[in-house]
Amino acid sequence: MKIHLVDGTYELFRAFYGAPPATSPDGREVGAVRGLLRSLAALLAEPGVTHLACAFDTVIESFRNDLFAGYKTGEGIDPALWAQFPLAEAGCRAMGIATWSMLEFEADDALATAAARFAEDPAVEQVVIGSPDKDLAQCVRGDRVVLLDRRKGLVIDEAGVREKFGIGPASIPDYLALVGDTADGIPGIARWGAKSAAAVLAHYRHIEVIPDDAAAWEVPVRGAAALAASLREGREQALLYRTLATLRTDVPIDTSTLAWQGADGGAFAAFCASIGERQLPGRIRSR
Repeated sequence: MKIHLVDGTYELFRAFYGAPPATSPDGREVGAVRGLLRSLAALLAEPGVTHLACAFDTVIESFRNDLFAGYKTGEGIDPALWAQFPLAEAGCRAMGIATWSMLEFEADDALATAAARFAEDPAVEQVVIGSPDKDLAQCVRGDRVVLLDRRKGLVIDEAGVREKFGIGPASIPDYLALVGDTADGIPGIARWGAKSAAAVLAHYRHIEVIPDDAAAWEVPVRGAAALAASLREGREQALLYRTLATLRTDVPIDTSTLAWQGADGGAFAAFCASIGERQLPGRIRSR
């Protein structure tokens, strides 16, 4: 069997900015929720999709905000989108999909935890993480744990990660620490860009192995002296940024109920009626 893990937060954002707005019978904006549920229905209709879960950032803040004041928050999220988060989780549960609501951790941590668990399960043929998020590239293992960009229909295995970033999955947190990740509020280290980080990490793999003195570097990189000096001055911060970028694999989630048995008929019909969704009840089988 294959395990499909869906980044519900990403999918909800994608639906909000890609699907047309829609209003529920009681006047709430529900276009993103409708788009998300229709997308999940399409996924469930695909061959081989039998076991899946969807993870959400119930709150945007996590333990990482306690480590670094500049880490991402919910500030700036469109209120019309933010109001649909609880609806999206309720809709997924009514559809019969295992749903993980993250408070202390992030949705990506839940996905990383599940991927690590199922990668060790001999009964699992492949783990498919439904997200193009570069953070999740660190979870990829050969062609056993892969990323799926559903919008592009692109599967990214370990060879794909190396082709895209120039490094292996294990070095992704180090890469993000050096280059920065604006989406997560990680500023990165001055002077370090994608090419220099990839070149150095392809050889050293991890930040703590990179020598302070560029003269000791065993890989030729343009501007090495300036890069080394910047890292030497900001090494402590770089290690903190790597901690922020490293996904947790010890999140307390229930991974025993991923087999999809169908929607909770009455609850799903009632939920769809509450958001004015008329198509889905007839498309989704009930258990």
